[in-house]
Amino acid sequence: MDNTRSKPNILVTGTPGTGKSTLCQELAERTKLEYINVGDLAKENNYFDGYDEDRGCPVLHEDQLLDDMEDRMQEGGKIVDYHGCDFFPERWFDLVIVLRCDNTQLYDRLTARGYSGKKLSDNIECEIMQTLLEEARDSYPHEIVVELNSNTPDDIESNIERIQVWMDNWTKNN
Repeated sequence: MDNTRSKPNILVTGTPGTGKSTLCQELAERTKLEYINVGDLAKENNYFDGYDEDRGCPVLHEDQLLDDMEDRMQEGGKIVDYHGCDFFPERWFDLVIVLRCDNTQLYDRLTARGYSGKKLSDNIECEIMQTLLEEARDSYPHEIVVELNSNTPDDIESNIERIQVWMDNWTKNN
């Protein structure tokens, strides 16, 4: 944690389809923090290092992305949205949210997005095995990693309110 920032940095991670972008966009709107969708940033700047044919997606060039984000993250006041988290520097984040979703709902959400085959099965397995939760717990201090359910619109609202309370406390203590 970097106590020189006037506003916290929050990472929202989780399996694709758990509601990260929805939560982040709404949270950014309500808190005036800057929303950074890592996937969009990578696309805009072509931060890719090849293509994964099995999963049907580009491979992120992590070093290029991190170099781009470094100064912005030092400022504070960022909400970062990405399905992975282990390559981001620990010092960047004051709170790490891992969104979780019921597997049946997640399956429906991902198939509606056009996921199929290995890409679909890998993501469902990732959620079942809590892969991203474990990745977050292995990458950041346990006290800043929070697991939140994201199955319904009520869950999203409750999660936003919970994060806002956390932000108020962070601001008071920093």
